[in-house]
Amino acid sequence: MIQKLNSKSRVTEVDAACMRIIGAYQNTSLSTDVHLAAMFSALEPLSVSLSGSINRITAESNLEEKDEERDEPLRSLFYLVAGFLHHPDATIRAAAEKVNAVIERYGMGITKESYAVESSLVSSMLKDLAQPKLQDAIALLSGCAEIIAALQLAQTAFETARIAYEEEKADDSTQQSASEIKVEVLELVNKKIVVYLRAMEVVDVETFGAFARTVAEIIADNNQAVRKRLSKPEPVEE
Repeated sequence: MIQKLNSKSRVTEVDAACMRIIGAYQNTSLSTDVHLAAMFSALEPLSVSLSGSINRITAESNLEEKDEERDEPLRSLFYLVAGFLHHPDATIRAAAEKVNAVIERYGMGITKESYAVESSLVSSMLKDLAQPKLQDAIALLSGCAEIIAALQLAQTAFETARIAYEEEKADDSTQQSASEIKVEVLELVNKKIVVYLRAMEVVDVETFGAFARTVAEIIADNNQAVRKRLSKPEPVEE
């Protein structure tokens, strides 16, 4: 008997199983069955919406990652310059004071600002640090130029990720969340498609048998992966 999709499946797991089921259906000649055709006509747009919602989640996750990657060289710059402020060489101390006067106008607290505010401040700080009058001082501080270059690259990468995120969420106010769509997909697959295929596999195994077995295998694979994942103990934070 065909299992039902495990309700504890992750959104991504439901999405993958759903796409496999749709792909299997498209490789059959069962489109002539009006009942099954109606079910898949409803499932296909849900699958597209679910994938789109996952893309928005992925874009947001990538944005967070790029923000963390930007914060690293930003903090390094403050720590490096702070260290040089105590250098025994007066020339290097003076150079550090010159650079510090610029970055202290922004402060390391900008890492706690919103994405938009932090981006604006980092861009402004990078412009200030690019001034010709600061280049000699920066050159005297070993590693400073490299950190500034790394910060510039990280800032560019963040802005690229932010554009991707904004594009993905442009219509977010009118779209359902991934978890909401997942519920609809489970409802359709478990209460309609699976139930229908169970019955038709008995009534007309020659026509529906192969597809029913394929769907059964897809769902069984998913459910096994879910059970395996759930059986693993949660990592304990120390």
